[in-house]
Amino acid sequence: MDSEILEQHWLPFTANRDFKREPRLFVRASGMYYWSEAGNKILDGSSGLFTSAAGHCRPEIAKAVNEQLLTLDFTPSFSRSHPGAFQLANKVAALTPKDLHHVFFCNSGSEAVDTAIKIAFAYHLARNEGQRTYLVSRERAYHGVNLGGTALSGMVKNREAFGAVMPGVLHLRHTLVPQNRLTRGMGEHGAELAEDLQRFVNLVGEKRIAAVFVEPIAGSTGVIVPPRGYLERIREICDRYGILLVFDEVICGFGRTGQPFAANSFGILPDIITMAKALTNGAQPMGAVAVRDSIYRTIVDAAPEHATEFFHGYTYSAHPAACAAGLSTLKIYEDEDLFAKGRALSPYFLDAMFALQDLGAVADVRGYGLLAGVEIKPGRVPGARGTELQAKLFDRGLHVKTTGDVAIMAPAIIASRADIDQMAAILREALAQY
Repeated sequence: MDSEILEQHWLPFTANRDFKREPRLFVRASGMYYWSEAGNKILDGSSGLFTSAAGHCRPEIAKAVNEQLLTLDFTPSFSRSHPGAFQLANKVAALTPKDLHHVFFCNSGSEAVDTAIKIAFAYHLARNEGQRTYLVSRERAYHGVNLGGTALSGMVKNREAFGAVMPGVLHLRHTLVPQNRLTRGMGEHGAELAEDLQRFVNLVGEKRIAAVFVEPIAGSTGVIVPPRGYLERIREICDRYGILLVFDEVICGFGRTGQPFAANSFGILPDIITMAKALTNGAQPMGAVAVRDSIYRTIVDAAPEHATEFFHGYTYSAHPAACAAGLSTLKIYEDEDLFAKGRALSPYFLDAMFALQDLGAVADVRGYGLLAGVEIKPGRVPGARGTELQAKLFDRGLHVKTTGDVAIMAPAIIASRADIDQMAAILREALAQY
């Protein structure tokens, strides 16, 4: 593609100068594969961006979106709606853990997190506890890029250019502890790190914290699986002090851990779940927030009759085309029993990823379900090797998301064992050069 055409687009989370000197473009996708501008077939090792769990370019979803756009292309969601919004909310509620049956639609994971922040504040205000203004997140956390999510973020490069974007955010220590190195699944060490939350309660007061935001598995930072007992202890402290527990399942949701949500896999019931990405198989932008029935009722019932109860929303909330994509996607998950297929494939996938630990360049391997992080030993500049590895893999026919020096593997749930073998072989070939 001509360099003048490339210049006008400012790419997100990208070294723009490097990209425009040597662009790597996708022009087509199907199933487990992308195709490059040069016509090379590239196996997708990260489900796009953890989005396309059912594989790319599903004709069922394309047909549903096309029919919707030809029938009802847009309707406001402010005091108006359309049937698909309610149908999708009911389908999502059928998958969420018990009691999380009220669903608020937005357009991305970032918007879902900021929506959850507002819900938490509105809930406590309706309970006459508006003094609860503190939020708790974790080091190495990623909660999107809106102002609220950036404040919650615990990845320094996502924060440092933007200053204190929102006051009153406290960060628990992350749970990537050396004792759990090369541990498959949940490690045995680090549960005591949950006591940081008790320290924060002691620091700011028993009725000052509104919510704790936790990725059940911290994905974008390089796949950090929680140690045994950690999430249980966070839940206990939240219960004791009336703090809402928010699970950010933008990456973990819709089968990535072998269940509809990681909350199901880990047996922990949060108060709020944020989701996006695989909700529509990546075919349309969409996010959502599921809340416990009691949270919804508290906020709604506190408002006067005929009054708007929650002053929040987006022009494109529950967009008809996005709802059509979501309904079609959830039908695929159900009809093809994909969550069960993901559970069955997980042991083979994790075997393949952990087999890479014999390579000299590999510093750690972590994983759960169909999500794994392969961390390589850093070079002189942290993150440089990871960026280089991503380019090397692309050129060898494998698309992988990297963060810092970690290759994040998240194959589509439709992947075959042969696909996993190919991913592992390409990874091994590239890593052997370090």
